[in-house]
Amino acid sequence: MRFILIDKVILLEAGRQIKTVKNVSLAEEYLADHFPTFPVLPGVLLLEGLIESASWLVRQNENFSHSMILLEEAKNVKYKSFLAPGASIEYTVEARTIEENVSSFFGLGVSKGQEIVEARLGLRHFNLADENPAMTAVDAVIVENMKNRWKLLNLGMKQQNTGGN
Repeated sequence: MRFILIDKVILLEAGRQIKTVKNVSLAEEYLADHFPTFPVLPGVLLLEGLIESASWLVRQNENFSHSMILLEEAKNVKYKSFLAPGASIEYTVEARTIEENVSSFFGLGVSKGQEIVEARLGLRHFNLADENPAMTAVDAVIVENMKNRWKLLNLGMKQQNTGGN
């Protein structure tokens, strides 16, 4: 099963902040098990929404120069409420630092004015070819796929302080 935890990007301030939205549908497979009589978006997937949002901010800041953007650490993760089917969550992720291979962020997820999740995140970014030059073509395919997904995610988004991608 493949998870994509961001449905839309609604605001981008290049290198500084991104706002994204996730709509929760009862059709999402994991809700059948989490929990059958009280379906809610699992906490780890709430956190993943923050991570994905931060990853898009890195990709845009670095002009998609890395194929891999992975969670290095999550600190002070706080789950404050549940998110049920039919609800939407807006993630706001602010960059603390974005450097060549590492970055740090603060993220907050809010639904109908109520805080749902918050965390401090550390990401690392790299290319597979950094360790194995034979992976250069794989890096190129991944980057191209991410660029195509970006086009779908940011339809109608407000961009601020960007050269526009």
